[in-house]
Amino acid sequence: MYTTATAFLEALREVGVSHIFANLGSDHSAIIESLAQARKENRNLPRLIICPHEMVAMSAAHGYAQVSGEPQAVLVHVECGTQNLGGAVHNAAKGRIPVLIFAGASPYTQEGEVRGSRNEFIHWIQDVFDQRGIVRGYTKYDNEIRSGDNVKQLVHRAMQFAISDPKGPVYLMGAREVMEEETEPVTIQPELWGPVTPCALPPQGIAELASDLIKAKNPLIITSYLGRNPEAVGELIRLSRRLAIPVIESVPNYMNFPADHPMHVGYQWNTAKQNELLAEADLVLVLDSDVPWIPIKNKPAENARIYYIDIDPLKEQMPLWYIPSKRFFKADSHVALQQLNQYLQGVDLIDEEAVMMRWRKFSQIHERQREELIREEQPDPAGITPAYLTACVREVMDDHTLVLSEGISNYETISTHLQTIRPGSLFTSGGGSLGWNGGAAIGAKLAEPEKNVISLTGDGAYLFSIPATVHWMANRYRTPFLTVIYNNRGWKSPKLSTLGVHPDGVAKQTGQFWVDFDPSADLARIAEAAGGTYAKTVKKASELKEALENGLRRVREGRSAVLDVRLPPI
Repeated sequence: MYTTATAFLEALREVGVSHIFANLGSDHSAIIESLAQARKENRNLPRLIICPHEMVAMSAAHGYAQVSGEPQAVLVHVECGTQNLGGAVHNAAKGRIPVLIFAGASPYTQEGEVRGSRNEFIHWIQDVFDQRGIVRGYTKYDNEIRSGDNVKQLVHRAMQFAISDPKGPVYLMGAREVMEEETEPVTIQPELWGPVTPCALPPQGIAELASDLIKAKNPLIITSYLGRNPEAVGELIRLSRRLAIPVIESVPNYMNFPADHPMHVGYQWNTAKQNELLAEADLVLVLDSDVPWIPIKNKPAENARIYYIDIDPLKEQMPLWYIPSKRFFKADSHVALQQLNQYLQGVDLIDEEAVMMRWRKFSQIHERQREELIREEQPDPAGITPAYLTACVREVMDDHTLVLSEGISNYETISTHLQTIRPGSLFTSGGGSLGWNGGAAIGAKLAEPEKNVISLTGDGAYLFSIPATVHWMANRYRTPFLTVIYNNRGWKSPKLSTLGVHPDGVAKQTGQFWVDFDPSADLARIAEAAGGTYAKTVKKASELKEALENGLRRVREGRSAVLDVRLPPI
């Protein structure tokens, strides 16, 4: 029997999906039957990964796509499962991650007119007017499968949206009767459904930007997610070196520029002070950044010329966003940097002495920053500091390590002290919904099974990740990874936000912020109970390095590890 569900699964394979992260329900009978039939006949279809929670399913697909560059699929149950994806859809949208989501729908017949007609009470309860509307604000494309005759075309079209810049999630749904419908096989040529070709700078734009960069006395580059394409990092290094342009990473989602490069001059996040290098810049080139600075705290000089190069320079899904710039270019940063670097090869008007002086100046700034980092990383007798913890993580990493960071109040600390230097070695969700870390680690390990995966997370984000589901999955699918919890026993970020608006308010005076997790849970043992992980709570700085090494050894042996590292409480 060849059904719409069979054609749908074949189409997923054709578009490059290797894994379906699934939370199954009554609407998936046709898909389950097609998968069973394919296994019996030894036919190749995407591997189904059972996910007891949809948030973890979406996060796992997200992590897999980030690490591998290959889009994956998520299967959820009607509108309830769609809602249970929760903030993971937001993360994929804001992080520009290609994921195809499929949800069933309540049957549209109730008297047995066709196969799949309603036969359970829940089919009436789960019938809603606008199921697709639940995620429409976060998806690039949504549609309903109404026939098996064109289901493959719909899947290919949806994925074409997902993998074209700016990338993002897409959503398809189909009622049970439609997925059970018998149909005829359709042949699709996948090469005719590729992504839209990356945009480039216009010729006059290249000349104008290059001229202004050459004339600038204090040029500066700011980026956040250029490193989503590891090849772009090399081109950024080339431009920075040629003109001695310093680089700041603002809320980095990836490793965008090597931390040990002489032109790397730091990271910024919610820091409540002016970055002097930004204030001194007479030209700022922004490459792939949603929030290059926060104007109320930190911004360029009024007379600074700003150029914006981004796959989404207008931030079309952000209602309030503006950074007045001399030019906005909708372009792929890798392509644009190649164009700029090639153009500069044929330019003879570069003041080489000025470039050399700038190189010396910012190399010295870079060295002073590194000396300050070393001072911050010294052990503190009073307890384990986030800086010291991150430095210890850095020491146990090797060239085969992937780091996932979801330390929110420690975001800047982790970026600064991890000091990543390899493209494709650091990832964040790119969004603002906590709980990505656990599922993403599973996806990353599935994508790169030979690499060590380390997840750095706050205690709040760890609880949001649904650790019982995460570690059950890691155990079942043999995707061991190390979790390091930056445990300050509460939500520090809401406290910092309150103090940012009311620095001398009643909340500060009374110490009432309602953010502490007292009494503290034994976070590591949650994972131990759910997935047989190696669990350890670390309270002393003297125990930290050994605990990290032991945890990684367990991971290499095939067992996940969770270290609950106790930091000073909030």
